[in-house]
Amino acid sequence: MADETVQPHIATLDYDGRRFNVSCRIAFDGIEYVGRLWFADESWDDVGLPDRGALPGRTRDEALAMARRLTSQDILLRYRRALAEKRRFVGLRRATDEILGKIRYLNQVAISMRAGLLDAEGAAAEIDLTEKQLHEIIEKLRAFAGIES
Repeated sequence: MADETVQPHIATLDYDGRRFNVSCRIAFDGIEYVGRLWFADESWDDVGLPDRGALPGRTRDEALAMARRLTSQDILLRYRRALAEKRRFVGLRRATDEILGKIRYLNQVAISMRAGLLDAEGAAAEIDLTEKQLHEIIEKLRAFAGIES
């Protein structure tokens, strides 16, 4: 069992004289795989701008297929929506989302262990690793706090 968030490239968007790499961040939320588009300006070294719209699927491939079925016009409209709803503190939000994802994963491992789907030793090792990852993310929060992006 692994909490592997993936973010494959979907398209390139040219808008208002700028070029954006469009990727789809896919993560398991404990129930389904949820994809969200991210728009990263090619000339900037930042995390990009997320779309609030979800692209759900029973599998990663299903969520990814849904993202790849979007037309250029769909992607443009989603970018405009993302601009209109732009968060000011994207780095902090992304770290917060990552923390929540790890907590959900931690809970899923514990549930799977109690249900007999994972052995106690393997689950304990996975829980220890996830806790370590949570501490690493938390240690980085200070760098994101108060920084608009």
